[in-house]
Amino acid sequence: MDVVIEFIKHLIDPNWIMAHGGLFLVAFIIFAETGLFIGFFLPGDSLLFITGMIIASADAANAVPFASHPVNLVFWIIAFSVCAVLGNIVGYWFGRKSGPLLFERRETWLFKRKHLHAAREFYEKRGGGAIIIARFLPIVRTFAPIVAGIVHMDFKKFFLYNIIGALAWIISITTLGFVLGENVWVREHLEYIIIGLVVVTTAPVLFKMFFGRKKPAGEKVNEPDEMTTA
Repeated sequence: MDVVIEFIKHLIDPNWIMAHGGLFLVAFIIFAETGLFIGFFLPGDSLLFITGMIIASADAANAVPFASHPVNLVFWIIAFSVCAVLGNIVGYWFGRKSGPLLFERRETWLFKRKHLHAAREFYEKRGGGAIIIARFLPIVRTFAPIVAGIVHMDFKKFFLYNIIGALAWIISITTLGFVLGENVWVREHLEYIIIGLVVVTTAPVLFKMFFGRKKPAGEKVNEPDEMTTA
């Protein structure tokens, strides 16, 4: 657990990121957070914001892969979007093939069934649009495609929402970091900016976990095969 916490701390340090794989590391993490259920703890929002800052402030020697900052921004937005789309496809495939077994899987500190239940409830309320909205919600964005696979959501429909959600998420947060990347106040108070992002994006999830409607005793919980497709 301490190793994971230490790793997350490193992921909000632009210098550490550039020294350990650079933006290619970020691309892999975006894929892992959106495609592997054990990646739910990864700070995708913060990474995208920091990536925008890195691109905006890179000098000619460190600019990757082009010398032009705007061109680099477009390049990495496309690269991250592809990773995010592929990640969700992997999650969907995993949910479709073995999702029902997850509800019987033994819980560990990395895997909690409540995360699946939270994503399923969110998906049932929002339908296909949940795939888009979930992009902006930590934990939920990891499990939403898995749940879509579990309920056998039409793949063409899922793929469309997947692309829209990935582009909206990647473009908005990365561009925000890029625009603010050279602002002195932002760079000097990066820790507070990151905390603010975490609070804004996780508040809906935490509110649902602690203040969501409790199911009355004896009320039946739908099994995966009883859910309808969106």
